[in-house]
Amino acid sequence: MSDFFDILRKPIVSEKASDLQAANKFTFEVDRAANKHQIKIAVEEAFGVNVVNVNVLTLRRKRKKFGPRESKLSFWKKAIVTLKQGDTITMYEGV
Repeated sequence: MSDFFDILRKPIVSEKASDLQAANKFTFEVDRAANKHQIKIAVEEAFGVNVVNVNVLTLRRKRKKFGPRESKLSFWKKAIVTLKQGDTITMYEGV
């Protein structure tokens, strides 16, 4: 994993993620092979902030029905990143 854009896939925009922003926590979908240390370095390089803590959740696959067929969606990994007091990520400007 050489580039931080390979590790950080996309920010998660949901009501729960918006509520966590008040506590200076930001949520991202990350690569399944990334660990906490790699996620911390990627966020610090990408946004120029200081990361205090990283919590990682591996979410199980879900079953979906597409007509008569049943399919399985893949596993994915979510990271909740706590920033140093006073730092912020302005990724939702203009939304």
